[in-house]
Amino acid sequence: MKHNVTFGPAGKPVKYSGAAYKAPKYIKEEGLDSFEYQSTYGVRIGEKSAKILKEESEKHNILISMHGPYYINLCSKEEEKINKSIEHLISTARAGEWMGAYRLVFHPGFYSNMKADKALAISKNTINKLLERCEEEGLEEFTFSPETTGKRSQLGNIQEIADLCSNFEHFEPTVDFAHIHARGRGFLNSKKDYNCIFSTLEDNLDIDILHCHFTTIEYGHGGEIKHHTLDEIEYGPNMKDLLENLIDNGWNANIICETPLRDEDALKMKELYLSLI
Repeated sequence: MKHNVTFGPAGKPVKYSGAAYKAPKYIKEEGLDSFEYQSTYGVRIGEKSAKILKEESEKHNILISMHGPYYINLCSKEEEKINKSIEHLISTARAGEWMGAYRLVFHPGFYSNMKADKALAISKNTINKLLERCEEEGLEEFTFSPETTGKRSQLGNIQEIADLCSNFEHFEPTVDFAHIHARGRGFLNSKKDYNCIFSTLEDNLDIDILHCHFTTIEYGHGGEIKHHTLDEIEYGPNMKDLLENLIDNGWNANIICETPLRDEDALKMKELYLSLI
């Protein structure tokens, strides 16, 4: 089956000292294919810099995604926080349009002692408001990408993410395999353990490019604790298991590396992938 898997870092390369919006040339010279621009503590990039990032990415053939602020909570019990979350996502979409980001990644929110179905229903209501605001703002080139989350207190297991994305236009999933592993307290231990993830995606969505995050991860009773490097082999999940699933099932995917050695480990991921095909 045909497949194409690309790789890139979450944020600036470790040894790169320039501005993030000028990183595509460096990333391409390293041998990588993509770059996830980080706005996790607020959207601070201006239009001029974002458009330079777009020009640089097109020049060097680097696929751009953007991670929005951590402050988003689609299912908050407080209307003020809902409204602020919508505005954070509007700012993300606007900057993403400037930089040509093909995915706008964000964490959907927290259950906050609500039942999961109620939190999901509130989130869908918030998304309806968000899409209305996008139309009001004249935003057209955007794809929001809610991410599978790593803590059991967070909205965002694979079924919930698939549900959100199947119900709205301009929505595609970000599948963070480390988060799924941590949330399941060590769920991904073999190649076959990925089957339910891919089955859920195939049953609910029509995906051209699967946007992914990957790192090895430490977890506890509540889920995610800390990201680790690929060389710290005592931590899972195993990268080879994921790659073999993508290859065997013909998935096109973009894998963003979130280890502390983001670009260096992304290169190791790519080398492993090339050795398998």
